[in-house]
Amino acid sequence: MPGGIERDLLRHFLAAVAYRTQKALRGAPLGFADFRAAPGVRTPHELLRHMSDVLGYARTTFTGGSWRAHSLPTFAAEIERFHEILEDLGRLIAEEEFGKASPRQLLQGPLADVMTHAGQIAMLRRLEGSPVPPENFIVAEVDAANLGPDQPAAASTDAEWYDAEEEPW
Repeated sequence: MPGGIERDLLRHFLAAVAYRTQKALRGAPLGFADFRAAPGVRTPHELLRHMSDVLGYARTTFTGGSWRAHSLPTFAAEIERFHEILEDLGRLIAEEEFGKASPRQLLQGPLADVMTHAGQIAMLRRLEGSPVPPENFIVAEVDAANLGPDQPAAASTDAEWYDAEEEPW
């Protein structure tokens, strides 16, 4: 049975996903949800739906069954569902026996995938013309008890980052 440290680290990773996703979404201009960088590239709305799908799949490794996230009509609803699934997965990791996937498999599979997509949303912000300000994530206030949408502001912006002076923030 996985120990407390594995569970704690997975829950902290989920909190980092919540923090980084909200950082990428915070202050996004109107219309960002539907920004398409090129044909065939997912929009932020589509990416967030996919992230919910991936997290929903991770949940099924505890609960069984299957999961498929349908697209919600608004980006706000998509954000809310994403955090609800993230919170539920965090609860399952804390309280339930691991089923079809070990902690390592969850981390290397669906959880790493979701973090990749959080980075894609941040990249789309830059491509859309409203880049996310740099930050020193080592000192970020990431809290495993907070998997919801109300994430703290940056604890330390990284003004020394090589391109910070060139950007409009």
